[in-house]
Amino acid sequence: MSDAFPRGAVSIAGLATYGVGEAPGWSALELAAKAGLLAVEDAGLGITDVDGLFICLPSDLFAGLSLAEYYGIHPKFTDNNRTGGSSFVSHMITAALAIEAGYIDCALIAYGSNQRTSGGKLSTPARSSNWEAPYNPLFPLSSYALAAARHIHQFGTTRSHMAEVAVAARKWANTNPEAFAKGDLTIEDCLSSRMISDPISKSDCCLVTDGAAAIVLTRSDRAAAGSQPAVPILGAAAATWHNMISASADVTRTAAAESGPRAMAMAGVTPADIDVVQLYDAFTINTILFLEDLGFCAKGEGGPFVSNGGIAPGGHLPVNTNGGGLSYAHPGMYGLFAITEAARQLRGQAANQIAGCDIALAHTNGGTLSSQATVILGAPHTI
Repeated sequence: MSDAFPRGAVSIAGLATYGVGEAPGWSALELAAKAGLLAVEDAGLGITDVDGLFICLPSDLFAGLSLAEYYGIHPKFTDNNRTGGSSFVSHMITAALAIEAGYIDCALIAYGSNQRTSGGKLSTPARSSNWEAPYNPLFPLSSYALAAARHIHQFGTTRSHMAEVAVAARKWANTNPEAFAKGDLTIEDCLSSRMISDPISKSDCCLVTDGAAAIVLTRSDRAAAGSQPAVPILGAAAATWHNMISASADVTRTAAAESGPRAMAMAGVTPADIDVVQLYDAFTINTILFLEDLGFCAKGEGGPFVSNGGIAPGGHLPVNTNGGGLSYAHPGMYGLFAITEAARQLRGQAANQIAGCDIALAHTNGGTLSSQATVILGAPHTI
């Protein structure tokens, strides 16, 4: 059975980020709601135009109901599907299909978290499984450490390769005014940083920040008449292979190997056609795994691919041009921030704008390398 997706029929008409870094005094819902209002305004619409509401908050299992109530609107459709940081591409898929079918006209997808100023720790109801808990893993960090250790053993990847990912992210962040972490960061700094769950050290871990993001989707013809450049959705796909890392058949291979090719096939592109890549870099090993699984390099070659500034400014592939979850922001779930950066690049509005950007890929990750979701966005002329 082939995938059926309305290529280019639906576009991002508005987007916003808000409260990135620290937002003291704001709740997660308030942050998400503010980003949503800004995104709706960015699209040249009003909140009452929204008839499809999609949200996933860190701890509110009824977030869709909460946000509708907060706005005082009565949407036709509400969804708070939870697959972790990959939730938001899944929301885009559902919204695009509903809009193309004429079931809804305007979808708002929002996220917010105050995890930094409300306690400084990851806010999630998820925990290690009963099978893993006896080993006292750090959740979710130790699961990613397991994948990194196996990749090192099987392919000769080194901690220096992982450090290249962190250093590249910091270089992008240093020229992005919105990024939370700035300053010099060297390979040596990374290699000497405190070990947390071997082989993952502090420098291999994402930030703990506040922040919110939102996008507005509508029909491409309607978006084209809006106040901002429309960003058509060319293809999007999600794939789930397991929940807990202990159920993974191969911890060096993720479901991005499925979601990426499917999304690219819908869009009619290959990795060689993609101008900029935004990856869910909760840990440095993620970037290496996803570059391999999405087809930008062969399995086991991710370390050499990122070496010598390969994904840093001036490298052969621009990756996480806002600084990523490692240096820009990581408020619990990073997925929607990867999407907004991809869209900003295609609008020509990114802080670190890539010249001639026509095709962008955003890839999102949920759980412990559990759920993967990929979206391909284009400039208007790519439809």
